[in-house]
Amino acid sequence: MKRVSVFLEMVKFEHTIFALPFAYLGMVLAAGGWPGWTKFFWITVAMAAARTFAFAVNRLADRFYDARNPRTTGRALPAGRISPGAVVVLALVALALLILAASRLNRFVLALLPGAVIFLAGYSYTKRFTWTSHWVLGFTDGMAVPGAWAAVTGSLADPAPWLLWLTVTTWMAGFDMIYACQDTEFDRAEGLYSIPACFGNATALRWAKINHIVAVVALAAAGWSLGLGWPFWVGTIAVAGLLWYENSLVKPDDLSRLNLAFFNVNGYISILIFVSAWLGLYV
Repeated sequence: MKRVSVFLEMVKFEHTIFALPFAYLGMVLAAGGWPGWTKFFWITVAMAAARTFAFAVNRLADRFYDARNPRTTGRALPAGRISPGAVVVLALVALALLILAASRLNRFVLALLPGAVIFLAGYSYTKRFTWTSHWVLGFTDGMAVPGAWAAVTGSLADPAPWLLWLTVTTWMAGFDMIYACQDTEFDRAEGLYSIPACFGNATALRWAKINHIVAVVALAAAGWSLGLGWPFWVGTIAVAGLLWYENSLVKPDDLSRLNLAFFNVNGYISILIFVSAWLGLYV
C-alpha cells in the first residue's frame, strides 16, 4: 500500500478529476447527451491510463533536472522513494491499458492512438529545445476532447471538437507559462527553454493572458457551432471571470499565490465547462 501511495503521489492521480471533464465534454457533446455506460467506462479508463502514462514518462525524463531543482527535489524519483525501473513498469502497464481501452472503443480511435502516444511520451522532452513546449503540453492535454468525440462518433468531421481542442490547448499553455515562472532562473541555468526563461516573467504573463483570451473565444465558437443553450453561455462568462482571476493572482515579481491558481481555479474551470456544456444541450 505504501508503494501504491507513492505511485499515486508521483503521477498526481488526484488531479485526474480535473482532467476527466474534458474527455467527458467531448463524450456528451458528440453523443448529444449520455452515450451509455460502456462508452463512459472505456473513455474513463483511456483517460486515466493516458494521463498516468504521460506523467510516468515525464517523471522519468525530468528526474535528473528534478534532483537539481530545489522546488522538485522532494518528488518520489529524485528523493529515492521509488526506482526508475518501477516507474517504467507503471508506464508500460498504463500504456497497455490505454491500448486496451482504445481497442474497445472503435477502430478509428485505435488508428489515432500511435500519434497520441507520441505526444504523450514526447511532450516532456520539448522543453530541451523549444519554448513552444507550453503549447505542446496544451495540445497533448487537449487531445482528450477529440479523442472522446472520436470514441463516440468514429469521426472528427465536425468543427466543434477542433474548437474545443484549441480551447484546452491555449488554456493549458497559458497556465503552463504562469507555472513555469517558478523555475525561470533554474531553466536558464540548465539551458532549458520556456517563455519565462527566454523572454522573462513579465512577457510570459502577458502571453498567458493572450492565450486565455483565445481559449474563451474558441470555447464560445464551439458552443455557437453546437447551438448550446443559455447554461453554456453563463458557464463561459464564469470561465472568463475565473481566468481573469487566475491571471490576477500572479505578478512578475510575486508568485506566492501560484499554487492557489493551479489547484483551485483550474479545477473549477474544467468542471464548469463540462457541466455548463452538458446542461446547454437540454436548455
